[in-house]
Amino acid sequence: MKVLVTGSNGFVGGHLCSTLESAGIEVVRAVRNPQPGATAVGPINGKTGWSAALTGVEVVVHLAARVHILKDASTDPLDEFRKVNVAGTLNLARQAAQAGVSRFIFISSIAVHGLTSGNHPFSARDIPAPHDSYGLSKLEAEQGLKEISAETGLQCVVVRPPLVYGPGVGANFLRLMKLAESGIPLPLGAVHNLRSPVFVRNLCDLILQCLTHPAAAGQTFLVSDDGDVSTPELLRMLSAAMNKKVRLFPMSVSILRLAGRLTGHEGEMTRLCGSLQVDISRTKEVLGWAPPFTLEQGIRETVRDYMSAERKS
Repeated sequence: MKVLVTGSNGFVGGHLCSTLESAGIEVVRAVRNPQPGATAVGPINGKTGWSAALTGVEVVVHLAARVHILKDASTDPLDEFRKVNVAGTLNLARQAAQAGVSRFIFISSIAVHGLTSGNHPFSARDIPAPHDSYGLSKLEAEQGLKEISAETGLQCVVVRPPLVYGPGVGANFLRLMKLAESGIPLPLGAVHNLRSPVFVRNLCDLILQCLTHPAAAGQTFLVSDDGDVSTPELLRMLSAAMNKKVRLFPMSVSILRLAGRLTGHEGEMTRLCGSLQVDISRTKEVLGWAPPFTLEQGIRETVRDYMSAERKS
C-alpha cells in the first residue's frame, strides 16, 4: 500500500510516518518546502498542485492545516483558516479522487464541537457547534468532503482528536511540562475539570486502522486515551514522572478566568480550567479498536523524551 501523508514534518505527521513505515507501508511525505526524502507541494490552498505527490497513492491522510495562532495578526482570521483548512483540503480531495485514490482520511479537530464539553462528554453523534474560526473551518472542510464523496465515490474518514501529546510535543503541552518541572506554586488547586487527551501513538494506531478497515468509510471518529484527567491531576502525573513535586494552591476559578480575560490569555485559561471530555465508545464499537497505550504510559514516555532533550540542550 502507498499512502500520502500531508504535514509529514509536523509533530503528529512525523510519528504517523514512522508508524506506517514500521507496518511495511510505503509513505509519500508531502511538505510545503523542499527537503530530503519528501515531496514539496508549496503553500496549501485551493490552487495547490498535487499530481506528483498522488502518483500511485491508494490512501491520503491529510494532517496539514492552519492551526491556532496565539497572536494572529490577520485582519480576517476566518478567511485565512478557510484558505488552508477548507479550500486546501477540498482541492486535495478532488485531485485525489481524479487520481484514483480510494480513501481520504481527514484529521479534523475536537474543536468542531466547541471549546468545552460541560457536564457531558462530546460524542460523534453530537451536532457540531464550533466556537472559533479554526473549529468552523474544520467543520466546513468535513462538510465539503461529504459532498465530494457523494459525487466521486471517494471514501472519506474523519478523525477528531483532542489535545495530542507525546515525544516531541510543543505548544500548550510543552508549556504544561515546563510548569510541572519549575516547581513554581500554581493557583490551580481548586480546579475540578476533566479533559480527555490522546497520546500520539494511540492516534497513529487509530489512523493505521482507518487505512483499510471496511467499516471506517464514511464515518467520523473521536479519539482519546479512553481516560479523563483534571489539570491538577495531570500536573501531578507530569511532576511525578520527573521525580518532582508540584505545588498547587486553591484560587477561585472565576478569578482565574477573569485574570485570563484581562491579560489576553482567556483561551489558555479555558483549557486549564474547563472540561473537554470525549466519548470514544462508538469508535471502539465500529472499529473493534482500543487505545494500545494508557494515559499513564503516554505521560511517562513523553516526560522521558522531554527530560532527555533537556539534558542534551
